[in-house]
Order: sequence, then structure tokens, then C-alpha cells
Amino acid sequence: MRFAKYAAVIAAAGALALTACASGSPNDAGGDTSAPAAAEDVNFDAGTTMAKLHDAGKITIGTKYDQPLFGLMNPTTNKPEGFDVEIGKIIAAKLGLTEDQITWKEAVSANREPFIEKGEVDIVVATYTINDDRKQVIDFGGPYYIAGQDLLVLSGNPDGITGIDDVKGKKVCSVTGSTSEENLKKEGVDVLATDTYSNCLEPLRSGEVVAVSTDNVILAGLADQNQGEFEVVDNPFTEEPYGIGLKKGDDDFRGFINDTLQESFDDGDWAAAWEKTAGKVLSTPEPPKIDNY
Repeated sequence: MRFAKYAAVIAAAGALALTACASGSPNDAGGDTSAPAAAEDVNFDAGTTMAKLHDAGKITIGTKYDQPLFGLMNPTTNKPEGFDVEIGKIIAAKLGLTEDQITWKEAVSANREPFIEKGEVDIVVATYTINDDRKQVIDFGGPYYIAGQDLLVLSGNPDGITGIDDVKGKKVCSVTGSTSEENLKKEGVDVLATDTYSNCLEPLRSGEVVAVSTDNVILAGLADQNQGEFEVVDNPFTEEPYGIGLKKGDDDFRGFINDTLQESFDDGDWAAAWEKTAGKVLSTPEPPKIDNY
């Protein structure tokens, strides 16, 4: 099992996470994890979203608060941290905004599109899979990462689950409104749906479900956070391109986000963001190709 080779790294990551909480720094994970410095000289066309956000001196970003490695609330600092959070900081910095000019808003799977449509957030960076249904109501920048849906089981895998075929007709926990829930139903899986993936863990512990299913990196984070209790089957059955959600039809802003992501791929900021967060558990992947649909 490929995740087994990360055991030593995961253990180190857990120790680093405890150090981070004790220090009170949301980005302290064993090194300098400060966000990229805000751009000193920015000049955006009047009337664009970029100009409005820059002139207002603030941006509201939706992210998840319960996803280790990608978006997890630090109870000591009351700020989220993770790879998605770092990506949001990169976008903000390119707008000429500093980290303290970001307002973070918790976005769960079911409220991401409504938040964007109603203007409650400016962007959503929240393990947000790009798909055709969502693209009917919002737009996406990216992708900035390609994940794959997998299964989380009890440590030791007592049911001998090796992949999606082994859970068809059985009960698996996922999140309401997520692509993961839809994929499971298409595969003939009986889904127990809840509001957050962390709320899937107790049903797995109690035997109410045989597995939890979502993207492999999210499952790896849950296994890391609850060391010794769970393991990832490590047999992904989908590809999940993560994108940055924004208001439908804002082509200038989408182009700006895509350009910013590409620049972060090229200059190393993206890799640095990964290594500071998810890279504490998982090896650094190649950046994906931007989809300029």
C-alpha cells in the first residue's frame, strides 16, 4: 500500500502540527510559511473585479474548515490553514492585498455555489471539483490540483476493501452536495450523507458504514489527523480537478486567476505552498495544465 511509505512522514507531520498549535502561528509548520508578499505595483482596468477588490483593500474567500492539509481551522489562532488557504493568499497577494486583508468564510460542499451567486464571497478555494453541472451557474479558474476519489477504512482494513467494486451495495459516508456523493451513487453505493467529512468518522468507527469516500488527499489528511485509526485504500477511481470558483461570466477575473496560478506554477510559489501544507504528508506533484475553457 503506497500510503504506508508515508508513515514516518505522517508521524513527523503530526508532531509539527502540535508545535504549530502551541506556537499560536497559523502557518508555522516547521519553517517559514508566510504568504507571498502583496504586489507593490498593481494597475487594473477600472470597473474590473480586480480593481474593485484592490481599491476596497479586502477580499472574502470561502474555504473549508474541516479538511486537514487543505483547509482546517486552527483553534488557537481562529484562522484556517492548508493548501487551499495558501492558494487563496497567492491570489490575494497578486491583487495587492496582504494576508490581514483577507476575510475567510467557511464554505461546505452544499453552499459553495450559493455563496458565489449571492456575492457572499469573492472566490471559493475549497477542494472544489470542476464539473459541467457547476459550470452552468458559476465559473472556475484553474485547475490548480488534480485529486482522485478513494476510500478511507478502519486501520487494518477488516472488511478487505480494495476498491470501489467492494463497496457497491454497501453503505459509505460522504458529504451532501459533493461530487464524491454523486460518484458513489452512480457506482451503486448506498450513501450516508452528512455535512462535513469529519462527521463521517464516527459512523465508520461504529460500523454504521464500511468506508468514507472523497478525494484521496482529503482522506490522507483525515488519516493523518487520527493516526492509527484509519487508512486509505489507495485505489482512486476518478480524477477530480480542483478549481477556484467565481461569479459566472466574469471572464476578466477568471483570466486574472488563471494567469496568477500559472505564474505560481512557474515561479515556485505553488510548489512552496504544497510543501508547507499537504507536502508534509504527500510528495509534491506536477502542477496541472490550466483549463482556459
